[in-house]
Amino acid sequence: LPLRKKCSPTAGHSLDVCSSCHANATCDDKPNGSGKICNCKYGFVGDGRTFCQDKDECRIDLMKICGQHTTCHNTYGSYYCTCLFGYRPSNNMATFIPNDGTNCQDIDECEIEGVCGEGTVCKNLEGGFECYCQMGYKIHEGVVPFHPHRDKATCKEVDCGLPPVRLYSQMVWDSRSKLGSEVLYRCDFGYRNVERRSVFYCNATGQWDVPPVFCQEIHCGSPVDKAFAKTLWDGTARVGSVVYYECNEGYYTHSLKNVSVCEDNGVWEDIELICEGCINIKYCLNVLKCFFTFTERKPPINHLHVLNERCLHWKAEKYKGATEDYKIIFTGLRNYQTSFLDKRRHMLSSKADRVEVCLNLLPVTNYSISITAKSAKFTATVFTNTSLTVPPAPVVRYREFDTPVPTLTFQRSPSTLDPISVYQIFVLPVDGLMVFDCSSPKLSTDQYHTHYITAQIQVKDVGTEMSFTVGDGRFYHGFLNAPLENGREYYIILRSVSDVFSVCCCCGWTGRFSLFRRIQLFWVRRL
Repeated sequence: LPLRKKCSPTAGHSLDVCSSCHANATCDDKPNGSGKICNCKYGFVGDGRTFCQDKDECRIDLMKICGQHTTCHNTYGSYYCTCLFGYRPSNNMATFIPNDGTNCQDIDECEIEGVCGEGTVCKNLEGGFECYCQMGYKIHEGVVPFHPHRDKATCKEVDCGLPPVRLYSQMVWDSRSKLGSEVLYRCDFGYRNVERRSVFYCNATGQWDVPPVFCQEIHCGSPVDKAFAKTLWDGTARVGSVVYYECNEGYYTHSLKNVSVCEDNGVWEDIELICEGCINIKYCLNVLKCFFTFTERKPPINHLHVLNERCLHWKAEKYKGATEDYKIIFTGLRNYQTSFLDKRRHMLSSKADRVEVCLNLLPVTNYSISITAKSAKFTATVFTNTSLTVPPAPVVRYREFDTPVPTLTFQRSPSTLDPISVYQIFVLPVDGLMVFDCSSPKLSTDQYHTHYITAQIQVKDVGTEMSFTVGDGRFYHGFLNAPLENGREYYIILRSVSDVFSVCCCCGWTGRFSLFRRIQLFWVRRL
């Protein structure tokens, strides 16, 4: 057989590599320059001649090829990326390939006006958002937080409806029933307010904060006993009730009035009734004939009066040098605090003709003081009213470190003035020269005013310690504790005030919101 020759290119006949490349390949020069080579195109893998198949870039590593918060989409010979819901590409194109530095950024949905609906507050999250009800609105058909695309929940404006009717009172109302709306109650004649405030508010829960009992009938209690007199009384002690006094046998009336009326302050009218007696003295000139005469006997306690609201003075009618024992009973009541009773006694022995004794009487109290001379069994009564002192201020404890919001901690001791005292917290944005009158009642509740009341707190509800955060967005007895503006400097002032008699004292401190620092506390007292 003839020998077969090995095929080899002959001179002038070279192999055409490029013609053998796959349709999805390109013919390129070898790196060493020795000829041509077939390479699969970008997006394909294979030997370049017999096959070039699609490369699924999305299966390589999603996080590496498209970046965070993305979805990878494979195509024949290529791929593209899209952003997850809640994100958008930095090049603002619907699709992208991240070789140009494009990445997915969080969408702040809260920039879209009304995205959560009426009466809401939007909170942006990474890749989403959630909704809350703003002050004055409450959740309906759902819970907070909620998402408007997922939940049926909505925020509806708080409506407290009609204020409740309270017995023995008249209601003054402007027909508004939204959060912070006011209603005023006035007690009928013969009844008193037991709450120490007359204005009540629609609160965030959709309820009026009116107590179940507001007005109670005024009672004067038992009439005051008068020395050497008896009372004629039908047992009633409401406003307008009457008690008559009649001197005992052997005494005569030495006054212009013997009738006392129960007044609308809950105290019997003070009348100066004096019953004076006679002593029968017999002078016998002889055993057969006697002459009779009468001489006046003065009360053992005479000219009784009160000085400086606490010291008793009287003239003692007795034998010179004799010692008289006195029993002093004093009872204090308050019109504004029906449960209050201060009843004490004091014993005293004195030889003086003019007696003085000072008592520790409580402020803002109506006192009935009875003094009995034991040897004569004679009692005299006097009435006095004490005035109001400056309400006690709390001790303010500061934190020793910076705090992003001004949180105040009060420490205090209970006082008999608590039922008529309130703490008012003022916010004064620092803007040039500041003037604050602690005694001024004309202070705004508008946070855009020069200074405004941000909270009012009944002292009786505080206890011995309380923490209060300025700007927490809550209502305090009708005053909105509005959030502070970040980066702005404020003065914060606490006023302790009697809401009945307008006696007050103030303290304050300053700082920049987001960096409140401890400073020296100052006090201003005004009467």
